[in-house]
Amino acid sequence: MSSSFELPEVERITVGTVGEPGQRTFYLQARMGAQLVTLKMEKQQVGALAQFLGTLLADLPRPDDPPTDLELEEPALEEWAVGSLQLTYDPDIDRVVIIAEEAIFVDEDDDDDSGPAPAIARFGATREQMAAVAIRGTSLVEAGRPPCPLCGFPLDPSGHACPRTNGHRPPAR
Repeated sequence: MSSSFELPEVERITVGTVGEPGQRTFYLQARMGAQLVTLKMEKQQVGALAQFLGTLLADLPRPDDPPTDLELEEPALEEWAVGSLQLTYDPDIDRVVIIAEEAIFVDEDDDDDSGPAPAIARFGATREQMAAVAIRGTSLVEAGRPPCPLCGFPLDPSGHACPRTNGHRPPAR
């Protein structure tokens, strides 16, 4: 069973990657005191988080200058993979709260649904910190491999079998 985490006032929060485009692993990382929590995410989750944070922050008072130190702290050892994300804003403490739920992989042959409950991580951060996460998340997603002009799938440096060409010719780069 995985551990749950409650970090109501993080000192630092970021998203980051390890690896080269096409082989990157995405992470959400938060620190409060001596506790460092790193959660594995999918690229689409980071993009959705950045987009939703931008929408949420647009409806709140403009944040001050966001932090600039957004690199992952090493070693980036993942606790677990994120399955779902929720965002909320608590006006009483002026914090944006990310609630991440662990991805649970179910064995389809197992009829017993009484497995362990997924772990939960709650990170409370300032509007400035979350603005920085939104900006960084957007730039990380956009820094990936360019899309194929025909099919939209990412172009792979080692070659691209474009389904729109039925394997007859590679698309021009």
